[in-house]
Amino acid sequence: MSWGHAVSEDLITWKELPVAIGDDETHAIFSGSAVVDYFNTTGFGSIENPPIVAIYTAHKHDDSHQSQALAYSLDEGLTWVKYEGNPVLDLQLDHFRDPKVTWDRTTESWLMSVVLPKQHKTSFYSSDNLKEWRHLSDFGPFGAVDGDWECPDLFPLAVDGDESRTKWVLLISINPGGLTGGSGTQYFIGDWNGKEFSADDVNTRWVDHGRDNYAGVTFNDAPNSRRIFIGWMNNWEYAHNFPTEPWRGSMTVPRELTLVSKDGKLSLAANPVVELNGYVGEKLSAGTGAELLEIKTSASTTEGLSTKIRVNGENGSYFEFGYDAKSKSLFVDRAKAWNEIPSSHLHTVRINGEEKMLDIRAIVDRASVEVFAAGGTYVITDLLFLAGANRSVTFEIAEGCQAPRSLAVRAISPRR
Repeated sequence: MSWGHAVSEDLITWKELPVAIGDDETHAIFSGSAVVDYFNTTGFGSIENPPIVAIYTAHKHDDSHQSQALAYSLDEGLTWVKYEGNPVLDLQLDHFRDPKVTWDRTTESWLMSVVLPKQHKTSFYSSDNLKEWRHLSDFGPFGAVDGDWECPDLFPLAVDGDESRTKWVLLISINPGGLTGGSGTQYFIGDWNGKEFSADDVNTRWVDHGRDNYAGVTFNDAPNSRRIFIGWMNNWEYAHNFPTEPWRGSMTVPRELTLVSKDGKLSLAANPVVELNGYVGEKLSAGTGAELLEIKTSASTTEGLSTKIRVNGENGSYFEFGYDAKSKSLFVDRAKAWNEIPSSHLHTVRINGEEKMLDIRAIVDRASVEVFAAGGTYVITDLLFLAGANRSVTFEIAEGCQAPRSLAVRAISPRR
């Protein structure tokens, strides 16, 4: 297990590069993060050529030990050197992983969020040089605790876009014990004082209500203070057994996270990055290039009628999504677009509050659907298997259902 490397100018079109940080005879390279050490606090580079520093979990091949280690690059990430002084943080544990590091402007020091998976705790550490770490505090166990905690991420977000009102968000993935079984990611909203994270409440809230969005973390210091999230679009309950070649699963569409006031409380919203709007096409069917489809519709939540959109593949395969009036829920049903692997197929989230018209946006590939509703405050991400390359979109008018108030479908493919 090693670190791959891909680069992009717009988060949509990616160029894959050679493996960045490879495993060796003793250790695999588990999850972590990377920072640009602009002040050369590590001494790995210079002010004129600051190093990119990766902070990762070194996992011993016999599963007996995990610790945090460094590697650095002086050529913009093309080649990497493992630090001779590794590990830089070692508690002599078999489960201690996934460091997310950022520059904490509240303390003017490096901040690491890292998990004790079996204890259901996120630990926070501080450093002046990325090499020597001092423990600040722990958070947990709270929320969902029926599996291992993984991939923590702590970051600030403006409330309703108002930079004078800032709250902090802590993402924690869990496997098993996710909302729909297997993998899932929960979040907490609260405050950070430079030492401790205090949550406004510790009720379980999910980043995604589908089956296949796990271990996502965000980019540090994106332009215009945007907080961009990419998740692993899969589930550990079946990731090893996918009948696909040469790939198994993929990444989610990059999403911008925001904090919005909704129904008297703050909620985390996720929407596809605006860069996706630069990719348009005129075809409805996918062809062999597997272009994405973007489907936009809306549903009334006050008339007691459901809105159901069907995306058809070949050989009778299809899946459905929309609004179910009986349960007052957004839903995805992939039962007719799956394989022999056991799994749940109907995934729902109840629409709460005073939503009278529900905007729904779906990004559809031949092997996935990502549904965003109510400004991204409700999200369902599911893998699926549509047979063939051609697709069509229909809607169902049956008892209790209505034609959508609007239905716009377009293929998303590069202009160039």
